[in-house]
Amino acid sequence: MDTTLASPVARILGLDVGEKRIGLALSDPMGFTAGPLGVLERKDVETTANAVKRLVEKHQAQAIVVGLPLTLRGSKGPQAQRVHSFVLELRKRLLVPIIMEDERLTTVQGERALREAGASRKQRKAAIDQVAAQLILQAYLDRNRNSALLE
Repeated sequence: MDTTLASPVARILGLDVGEKRIGLALSDPMGFTAGPLGVLERKDVETTANAVKRLVEKHQAQAIVVGLPLTLRGSKGPQAQRVHSFVLELRKRLLVPIIMEDERLTTVQGERALREAGASRKQRKAAIDQVAAQLILQAYLDRNRNSALLE
């Protein structure tokens, strides 16, 4: 019997970029599930981008998935433009692929999940950014796994 595991897929870092904080999530080595990683307080662009670079190095992430906050109509509003500008700064510093993932309603989904889990308002406020990052990354992982199964 062969007990060798399939070679692991590299970890993927998920980001929910807000104006004050960046929610963080990280995939498992096989690329099946996304788990919360914490929150990064935003500073100036250079400091924040370098902090993300350190996270990529620390966790040996092979890609980054960044939530793109499109409007409900699917267009880019002011926040999506700010996220896109931040991604451009990341691309200057990192060699890993950076994928933009539609994040519409992930904060609402995260808020609902935390409320249903019985989290207080204070707990929800502290956790929502990383839960949103986890939902963004999980959607990406699920879609890619499902598309690979169809091939």
